[in-house]
Amino acid sequence: MQLGIVGLGRMGSNMAERLRRHGHEVLGYSRTSPDRDVQSLDELVQRLSRPRVAWAMVPAGDPTELVISDLLARMEPGDLIIDGGNSNFHDSQRRAKIVEEKGVYFMDIGTSGGIWGLERGYCLMAGGKPEAFALVEPALKDLAPPQGYALVGPHGAGHFVKMVHNGIEYGMLQAYGEGFELLQASEFPLDLERIATLWNQGSVVQSWLLQLAERAFAADPELKDVRGYVEDSGEGRWTVLEAVNLGVPAPVISASLFARFVSRQEDSFAMKVIAALRREFGGHRVLES
Repeated sequence: MQLGIVGLGRMGSNMAERLRRHGHEVLGYSRTSPDRDVQSLDELVQRLSRPRVAWAMVPAGDPTELVISDLLARMEPGDLIIDGGNSNFHDSQRRAKIVEEKGVYFMDIGTSGGIWGLERGYCLMAGGKPEAFALVEPALKDLAPPQGYALVGPHGAGHFVKMVHNGIEYGMLQAYGEGFELLQASEFPLDLERIATLWNQGSVVQSWLLQLAERAFAADPELKDVRGYVEDSGEGRWTVLEAVNLGVPAPVISASLFARFVSRQEDSFAMKVIAALRREFGGHRVLES
């Protein structure tokens, strides 16, 4: 099939390449990428055959809002706009109403796979109408590994499922991080790469993330070239907030999010307060800054 991809970053460009390898015609557009196939959104929409399918792979928030608005101004009833970025599902529900009021289909497709998706395929979590899903399904089938794509529900459901997916990822990463720190701090001369490899052979904690840990430890056994500073994409925060809104206990995901905040502090003020209080009530030693 033919489709346009707006946004040719690490994800968008690899998705375009994977689709081309499977025989699809992809027109890629980015304001900054030299690898773009068209020079403007106008040209992109003009060159797409109807019903047009345009897939946005740009950062969440204002960039996504702008791209969807610009596409909607150029597309016609029966065309399809897809948001494949990490948008908040509430935004996707709102955008779907605006887009479909003009007769254009809208889908939110949560996309997971990172830089490995080009070779391994992408996990695609779609929200929207079945008829819109049918329009893009030939591309989804080739972007994903077997059973790696699904229409999970109506508008917003795709990004909701992706949000929870990322929240689970936070907890898994935190558990691996804490476990390997405990191994590293022990009295034993442990080879962390070897242990990661060992655990990946039939243990209950084997995973693709653990395979990536093998790679990381093979390249840098003590991770000397890695600073322990961890960003968050926003979806972990949304997951925690939604857990609060729904009254669902999510202590592991919440703790893993807060651990990322701790990683960014050079010298925690909270820890300064605790040290000062210990000095006041117990005369404990305080290190000078």
